[in-house]
Amino acid sequence: MKKFKAILFDMDGILIDSMPYHFISWFEVMRQYNIRITPFEIYEKEGEKSELCVEYFFKRNKRKITRKLVNKITKQRTEIFNKYLKSYIFDGIEEILLKLKKQGYKIAIVTGSRKADALRMLPKEIFNLFDVIVSSDNIKSGKPHPEPYLTASKLLNIKPSQCMVIENAPCGIKSAKSAKMYCVAITTSLPDQYLKQADKIYNDIKEIFK
Repeated sequence: MKKFKAILFDMDGILIDSMPYHFISWFEVMRQYNIRITPFEIYEKEGEKSELCVEYFFKRNKRKITRKLVNKITKQRTEIFNKYLKSYIFDGIEEILLKLKKQGYKIAIVTGSRKADALRMLPKEIFNLFDVIVSSDNIKSGKPHPEPYLTASKLLNIKPSQCMVIENAPCGIKSAKSAKMYCVAITTSLPDQYLKQADKIYNDIKEIFK
């Protein structure tokens, strides 16, 4: 930990136990278009922009899609997600964040969700602890592109090599590694074999900060 100056957190599946609601919302909206998906497909693509997910599922099923339909489905998916979402902060998160702040680390959220979603899902006292929030609103290329994590590094004014990333999905891990950052993965959504690109894998986030 001594070589790092910043800890960058993915949000869904790391801070908030929200991945089941992501699957439910995707399953329901894609079913309307006779496209079936599995939980693992959603968990693998966690962190990607919703528009890219829509395009992927249609392409996988050899279906044509227009930009207008992409936007429509994305909006429908968000509405369903908001309908079902219950915000469950993982046990120990607030204590970990307070400890890191006390030790002088900069902390950031790097999420494929919108900032408004982060504001709604995170309790205010936790949201306000973060020095930087990088969301889909202020980047052009989402995960697995390195831009989200490089943006956080730039905003924090800390070198990528001095940042540690905590992720739970292949897209996020690839994004962090492409940004030349050290990345640990947590098995909150997917088992070890999906997370092998990470530098280290843990079963629980509290294991990292013992």
